[in-house]
Amino acid sequence: MSDTLTDKKCVPCEGGTDPLDRNRAEELLAQIPGWQIDADGKKIYRRFEFKGFYKTMAFINAMAWIANQEGHHPDFEAGYNFCLIHFTTHAIDGLSENDFICAAKVNALLDE
Repeated sequence: MSDTLTDKKCVPCEGGTDPLDRNRAEELLAQIPGWQIDADGKKIYRRFEFKGFYKTMAFINAMAWIANQEGHHPDFEAGYNFCLIHFTTHAIDGLSENDFICAAKVNALLDE
């Protein structure tokens, strides 16, 4: 079994487990270029920029497909040429490996 985030699948989270501690979150963060952890350590986020509305929307649709396949859905904001994505695991009010798996798969859309 591979330990690459893009090779993993999200595991359903119903709560009852602890969120990742800051050290583990930072270890996983090193595997997803361009992403950051917010100040309270409960979310990861990244802003993607594109050349125009159509490319932005194509990216959002691809991101939505990934989220649906993984059963782990981000919050996001979008405009004409950007998309800002936030991943968190709401059931545990913090970060889980699922957030990093999805972020890695989103990064793979752009061959990063």
